[in-house]
This record gives sequence, structure tokens and C-alpha cells, in this order.
Amino acid sequence: MQPLTLHKDFSLSAVTTGFLAVLISYSGPLVIFFQAAQSAGISAGMMSSWVWAISIGAALSGILLSLWLRVPVVTAWSAPGTAMLVTLFPALSLNEAVGAYLTAGAILFLIGISGWFDRLVQAIPRGIAYAMMAGILFQFGVGAFQSVASMPALAFGMLLAYLIFKRLFPRYCLVLLLVVGVVLAVGLEGSNLAGIGASLAAPQFIAPAWSWSSTLSLAIPLVLVSLTGQFLPGMAILRNAGYDTPARPVLATTGLASLAVACFGGISIVIAAITAALCTGRDAHEDPDKRYVAGIANGVFYLLGGTFAGTIILLFSAMPKTFVAVLAGLALIGAITSNVMGAVNEEDHREASMLTFLATASGMSFFGLGSAFWGVVIGALAYLILHRTGWMPKNLLAGLVAPGRD
Repeated sequence: MQPLTLHKDFSLSAVTTGFLAVLISYSGPLVIFFQAAQSAGISAGMMSSWVWAISIGAALSGILLSLWLRVPVVTAWSAPGTAMLVTLFPALSLNEAVGAYLTAGAILFLIGISGWFDRLVQAIPRGIAYAMMAGILFQFGVGAFQSVASMPALAFGMLLAYLIFKRLFPRYCLVLLLVVGVVLAVGLEGSNLAGIGASLAAPQFIAPAWSWSSTLSLAIPLVLVSLTGQFLPGMAILRNAGYDTPARPVLATTGLASLAVACFGGISIVIAAITAALCTGRDAHEDPDKRYVAGIANGVFYLLGGTFAGTIILLFSAMPKTFVAVLAGLALIGAITSNVMGAVNEEDHREASMLTFLATASGMSFFGLGSAFWGVVIGALAYLILHRTGWMPKNLLAGLVAPGRD
């Protein structure tokens, strides 16, 4: 590790970029977390604990890794994993969810310290992983338009604002959309912001509980989507920016952070994929060696967000459900698009990928296991039968395709 020169490397551009990355996370992925809390029917106090946990986990791991590696490592919570919670609650208890968080965190930590990450990701058919992600996120995109019936003025107003901001200010689109959405909710729907003030978080302990159902429906899919949907693109962004960063310390540190915050409602802490691109680019600093300050600033602002998690919850609680649904759906359009394209572009197992997508998007539940699990199982089975021949005995394969005999 190089001598600490943070005071010399400090720049306003890096700090601003780190702040923007946190703001985008709170205006986009956090909305999905809020939807999961609504599905679970938890109290505002418990939700505040959840936000505190994911913010503190992301803050400490991001600051530590950025200082240690001298690289802008931006960490966050698993957005696709959070999307799974919406489909599993309220059938899944909070205690079982925490047990699944701990299991997933332990698995990710072991994968990290073992160095198996690259080999494990290569073993997962990419199209199936993309398709499962697309199936999970698909319902959020649809939900944005289904909510039009209840509050059409708010929904269409936010959609129009999204299109305008996406054209004129694409980098700040979500932040501006959040502001416009709040203004429209107050002006058109009468949302009351009078009771919102500074409110500190009060972490609440949740005793973990383990079950095969929660392990297979949440823990294992959570590991899979974290590896393929967060760590894989997140590490690729770092390497494409010129940072030859090893995956081992990143996975190991975020795995430990996940274990530390799980019992307070914090879902898996992972490397960021979307917001990481902000902190690794020229906007953070012209000198790549000084961009690590953006990763540290990102962590500091997460600390502030976690400390005042109660204020964040008061804001979202004051907003109508249509606001949350539209904001979540529009925030995920980019992720939905990239995952659908990823599934379709894998020509050698496209049909298996589509089966995975349909099964996951269906929201099916069988034997108490959710659609993400069954999507991967069905897709993997289709992949083996339709697209691979080495695993099946040649004489059996020949018999299956041979012409019928009298």
C-alpha cells in the first residue's frame, strides 16, 4: 500500500462525483428496497433500520477498499437481490430473510478468499444469468405503467420528465426525475411534506432463522445475481477504466460487510455496477491515480445517508405508491434493457435463456420456492438438453434422434 496522500489527491470533482453516485442510488435502487418493505408490511422504524444497514455496509466497505487499493471502489447493496424480495414477501418472514442474507454473505466471502470468482462465473451460462435478471426486473418496468390508472397525471408527468431529462441531461436524469416526481406528487396529488425533518436512524436487531425454502428461494439466487449482476459488471468497469484490481479483496471485504449488517435488515453488500462508472471516469478526475477519492467520498455520503435514514423514510412514506412504482420502473429501464439484450445475444443457448426469462417473470411458486430459483433450474435443464451434447451418452442421443422402426 502506498503512503497516504489523501490531502494532496483531494479534488472537488471527485467529491461531487461521489455525492452524485450516492444520490442516484437513493433515487433509484432504494425505491426498490422501499417497495420490498411495503410488500413485507414492516414499520417505518424497521425500514429505517434497513436503510441504515445497507448504507453503513456500503460506506465502510467502499471507504476501506478505496483507501486500501487506491482505486475508486464504489460499493452498494444488491439491487437485483432487493427486487427478488418484492416477489417473496410476505410469504417469506423477516427472520428467514436475514438467515438467507447471512448464508449469501458467507458464500460470497468464501468465494472471495478462495479466488474462485472468475472460474465460477464462467461456469454459469451467461444468457441464463442475464435472463433471470431480466425476469426479476421485468415486473418493475410493467408496474410503472400499470400504476397509470390510479394517478394518471402523476404517472404521465413523470414519464414525460424522464424522456426530457434523458435527452438533455442523461447523467442527472434520475436525480432530476426524483425532484420533479416529488413536486408533482405535492402539487397534483396533495402529498404533505410538512412532517419531514431530521430523523436519526435507530438500528433494530432481527434474529435470523434458516429454512431450505429461504435458502433455495433467496440465498442461492442472491449469490447468483450478485456475482453476475453486480460483481461481474462492476469488476469489468474497473478493469475497463484501467485498474487491474483483483477480485479477491473486493468480494472478501463486501462479504464481511454483508455479514455485519445482515441482522439489522441489510441485504448483501456488493460492488456497484451503474454508479461505479461515474467514479471511475474522467468526471471524477483527469488523473486515474486520484479517482480513488471519489470512492472515499461516496462512502462518506453513505455514512451521512445511513445516519439520517429516518428522514429518507419519511420522504418516501409521504409519497403515493404511484410515485414509487413509476420511479422504480423508469430507474430500471437501463438494467432491463441490458439484461434482455444479454439474454438474446447469447445465440448458442437463446431458447434456454428465454425459458429462464419467462419462468422468472411469471412469478411462479412451487414447493415454496420462488420464480428466480425455478427460472434457473428450468433454464439450466433446457441448456443441457437443447444446447449441450457432451453430457448425454452418444448411444442414447442417437436413439432419441434416430428414425422410428417397425
